[in-house]
Amino acid sequence: MRKNDTIRLTVTDVNNLGCGVGHLQNAGARNGQTVFLPGGVTGDEWEAQVIKLTRDYLVARPVRLLEPSTHRIPDDCPARGCGGCAYRCMSYAYELELKRGYVRSAFRKAGLEADVEAVRSTGRTAGYRNKAQYPVGLGRDGTLCAGFYAGYSHRLVPAGDCLLQPPLFGEVVREVCELAGRLHIEPYREETGRGLLRHIYLRQGEKSGELMLCLVLSADCMPGEATLVRELTARFPQLCCLMLNINPARTNVVLGRRWRLLYGRDWIEDTLCGLRLHIPPQAFYQVNHGACELLYDLVGERAGLTGNELLLDLYCGIGSIGLSLAGRAGEVLGLEIVEEAVRCAAENAARNGISNAAFFCGDASDPRDLLRRARELRGDLSGAVAVLDPPRKGTTPELIAAVAEAGIRRVVYVSCNPDTLARDCVRFASHGYIHGPVTPVDLFPRTGHVECVTLLEVSPEKKTLENPVSP
Repeated sequence: MRKNDTIRLTVTDVNNLGCGVGHLQNAGARNGQTVFLPGGVTGDEWEAQVIKLTRDYLVARPVRLLEPSTHRIPDDCPARGCGGCAYRCMSYAYELELKRGYVRSAFRKAGLEADVEAVRSTGRTAGYRNKAQYPVGLGRDGTLCAGFYAGYSHRLVPAGDCLLQPPLFGEVVREVCELAGRLHIEPYREETGRGLLRHIYLRQGEKSGELMLCLVLSADCMPGEATLVRELTARFPQLCCLMLNINPARTNVVLGRRWRLLYGRDWIEDTLCGLRLHIPPQAFYQVNHGACELLYDLVGERAGLTGNELLLDLYCGIGSIGLSLAGRAGEVLGLEIVEEAVRCAAENAARNGISNAAFFCGDASDPRDLLRRARELRGDLSGAVAVLDPPRKGTTPELIAAVAEAGIRRVVYVSCNPDTLARDCVRFASHGYIHGPVTPVDLFPRTGHVECVTLLEVSPEKKTLENPVSP
């Protein structure tokens, strides 16, 4: 077996990167080895060309589909090549099956068995994203364009018409690129560090329709700012926030630390779970509005609040989870490391007439100050409920230990990465917690990502040891 050899491959599974998985047949010493085939769907029969060989596996390129899977559907993406939609070639029903299996597999790899429930979904698979960040570059014709990077590269794939974004985003991207070309604004080039316009960042309120546009620059200003404001506001009346973000660093991090307002206000408003929320550009806000409401309803189910509990909202962002549950809790304390988000969370509480919630700035991975405040408020924290919504890397052993030492018996864990969720459930188990059913929620249809929620409770055995019954 050598590079460029042609093989016949039956796809038996699909991973969360959108690669079909099969195994070599009649291949001598390599018989049975795993083959990864981008775009393969379980049940497909392919003629493929080997493009990479390692000791343990191969990667192949699809050449000719000999027999399509019953799960296969036509690929309708107008911007093929970015690789973001891992599951666009298969039915949505089968995608949900795969995601449920992915979660179950993550727990098994961590040495845990989990009751993984069916994936909850709104059923909406297109136009659901309320946020997008488009890198800018030059197209093949030499004109300025925006899109996404192809997988494992910084090769720009023009993708103004990405089906995951609302159609308005594509219109704005095209208008900005056309205006930038007219104003002789050069796209930034990572390899040289030259050029001005790095990214086009868009956000829109699902319910309000308000639009935010941020242009990420490598310098403090750009030519034709007044022209840009005049033409974009005339073309897009829903534009309420037009900002510049300044990022001069030689880095692939999208946003810099400095912001400058060109037009309107530095936030947009949206309504989520009945709450009016102000959303600044640097704050976290779930990208799928409808599925986020499903998610927060599920968090409320798992929290089991009766109206008196202290709710600790860790990694609280702009306060959306804590505020959505404040009416069912005695008090809410939130912790978030981004100062602007903390300020916004407090304003959102006031805006919605919520007086039993307070938010503090600090690293949620080290919640000792917040727990001290919680003890001052309640004393005994055994009846408190903690909600964790960490980034993809998960939470830390220090936070888990602090929550356990504080005597908090119920933890609702919201995760966007099943692998780190399973890892952290193992860490919680070492402190006497057991996890309940794990419920996936599809916040990212057509991609390989899936959100999950589970409740962790102190095990009955540990409760008995801590509170022995006198004979």
